[in-house]
Amino acid sequence: MSGAGTKRIIAIGGGELREKATLAIDEYLAALAKARAGEKRANALFIPTASHDFMPYYNTFHKVYTGIFDLKTDVALCAFREVDLEKMRAKFEKADLIYVGGGDTVFMMNKWKECGLLPLLLEAYERGVILAGLSAGAICWFSDIYTDSLKTEDGVQYAMFKGLGWIKGVISPHYGARMLDFDKVVCYNYDCAYGLEDCAAIVIENGEIVGSISSGGTAWKIEREGEKLKKTALMPI
Repeated sequence: MSGAGTKRIIAIGGGELREKATLAIDEYLAALAKARAGEKRANALFIPTASHDFMPYYNTFHKVYTGIFDLKTDVALCAFREVDLEKMRAKFEKADLIYVGGGDTVFMMNKWKECGLLPLLLEAYERGVILAGLSAGAICWFSDIYTDSLKTEDGVQYAMFKGLGWIKGVISPHYGARMLDFDKVVCYNYDCAYGLEDCAAIVIENGEIVGSISSGGTAWKIEREGEKLKKTALMPI
C-alpha cells in the first residue's frame, strides 16, 4: 500500500455485495481506509446515484463495511432531491473511502454534473481519499466506457460512451458476460482495453494501473495484435 499522498481508484467489475461475493476486495478497501484514518475510526461514504439512491443497497454496504470491517458509514443522496452542498461537503471531508455503487452509469454522471457532486469527488480524489466503485462506479472514471445504460428501441444492448476521463483507457465491467461483444468493439476500434470480470478489481495509483485484486474473478488487459487480440491477466497486488 502506497503513501498518504497517492491518488487511488479501485475499480470492481461486478459482484453481489449482499452475497459477500467481493469480500476479498472489500477487505482490501477497508484496510486502505483504516490506514488512511490512522488512530481515528475510518469513515466510508457510499454513493448510490447509479441505482437511483436505492436505500437497501446502502443498507447492504453498511452491513458489510460496519458489521464486518468496523468502518463508520454514511450515504450521499442526490438522485431526486436538492443537494445542500455544505452538508454534502462535510460528508466528503470526513470520508477516508468513497464507494460508488452500480446501476445506470449515464444517469449517474449526468446527475453528478447537475447537482454539484462532481467537484466534491474530484477534490476528494486529489487529496488522497480512496475512491472505489462497482460496475457503473468502476468504469465512470475512464475515458471510454462500455455500458448498458444506452439501450435502444432496436435492441442494441451495449454501447461505448465517454466517461469522466480521469483515467485514460477503455474499459468494460462484467467482462465474463460481455466478452464477445466487447472484444469485437476492441478489435475494430482500439489498440488496448481492460475487461473486468465480476469479483475482480484493478488498482489505479496516480492514474496508472498497478495491479489487480481477485475475489474469484480476473481483470484482463486486452491488446490488439493485427487482427487478433492478446489477453493478459493483470498481476495481483
